[in-house]
Amino acid sequence: MKILEERIKKDGIVLPGDVLKVNSFLNHQIDPQLMMTLGQEFARLFKDDQVTRVLTAEASGIAPGIMAAYCLKVPMVFARKKKPSTVTDDVYTAEVYSYTKHVTNTISVEAKFLHKGDRVLVIDDFLANGEAAKGLISLAEQAGAEVVGVGVVVEKAFQGGHDWLLDHGYRLEALASVKSLKDGKVEF
Repeated sequence: MKILEERIKKDGIVLPGDVLKVNSFLNHQIDPQLMMTLGQEFARLFKDDQVTRVLTAEASGIAPGIMAAYCLKVPMVFARKKKPSTVTDDVYTAEVYSYTKHVTNTISVEAKFLHKGDRVLVIDDFLANGEAAKGLISLAEQAGAEVVGVGVVVEKAFQGGHDWLLDHGYRLEALASVKSLKDGKVEF
């Protein structure tokens, strides 16, 4: 998406360790008009897949995930990084290592929100090594749901997540594909 690439070039900051900081419009401050545009694009890309539920992870996946769900007219479920004390029902869990935070979180979704037979679209903000996507896919599969695809706002195509998803038969749609962050410059 040209509009997203332009926004990344304008407001994105490349940090050491191949980290792309986009907190002015996606990860801390949210640009709702841009998020709606992204949601519309995800809905267009997956319109023929009979999606019944969008699944994402808190917190940065929620904005693009809710807009995609809105445009697809389906519920959105987000995996929590900490299990609230109010959750006593059955839950699906998965371990997810964060590339940028260098921590492992146990993400969880209450079983009552993912069902056998659901056609799940996984949405996330970034795809690097694919850990979040793998965890979300695991949650859906634990429920007996089918993952119809993975949509990410930004992928760092030079890291392993892209290849892992394709090698395991998952459809991947990245709205912006970063080829390189070499010398502090974003190359698509």
